[in-house]
Amino acid sequence: MGYDMIEITKEGAVATIKLDRPKALNALCSQMMAEMADALSTISIDDKIGCVILCGSEKAFAAGADIKEMADLEYLNIYKSDIFSNHEAIVRFRKPIIAAVSGYALGGGCEIAMMCDFIIAADNAKFGQPEINLGVMPGIGGTQRLIRAVGKSKAMDMCLTGRMMNAMEALSSNLVSRVVPLDKLMEEAHAAALKIAGQSQPISMMTKETINASFELTLSQGVRLERQVFQSMFTTEDQKEGMAAFTEKRKPHFKNK
Repeated sequence: MGYDMIEITKEGAVATIKLDRPKALNALCSQMMAEMADALSTISIDDKIGCVILCGSEKAFAAGADIKEMADLEYLNIYKSDIFSNHEAIVRFRKPIIAAVSGYALGGGCEIAMMCDFIIAADNAKFGQPEINLGVMPGIGGTQRLIRAVGKSKAMDMCLTGRMMNAMEALSSNLVSRVVPLDKLMEEAHAAALKIAGQSQPISMMTKETINASFELTLSQGVRLERQVFQSMFTTEDQKEGMAAFTEKRKPHFKNK
């Protein structure tokens, strides 16, 4: 599949997906999301890739959903087409994925950033769920993921007033993992992705899956799952290699087995 609205680059074990609709501030249209879903599906079976970076431009990660595409739709159109279903490809993606956010991450842009495993933000980043200004509410998980990240009070504030949160507020609110200067964003994201990609792929995937399961489980259920997954890791060659390397004071050489 050829891509018109995203760019894919690969460097070593890291793949970068760049949203590329600059004239529309990377507004999320159905074609863009179909292309992203296809790209993630292809990367998921590429054993050479251990981590993905999702980014936009310096001005906008993604300024929201494409309102022109949705404005005239009726309920049955949206229901039957399940207009946002392609966005879930990010959630279903099993390898680690980092959102590198600069500029505006609003509405759907904020929502797809939250679907990623963690967010590294440039110091010019602005996050928000301004859908209330359009007579609707977030529809791609914003009311659910935002509250889990920043708590009820701040999620209510953002969703009911439509105000934006700058990078430092996002950091203090636990929406992002770190804030870096704009000119260092991709360097920082790539360094983190290389670190992740240098680990054992199956162990990274199991760790991601276990952390995500915590949102659906009680503490006792989550701890039980963690213990079971931890124990299962002792069937892998990479566990043997990792612990042997530690005792021998050398760098491990994981085989993803």
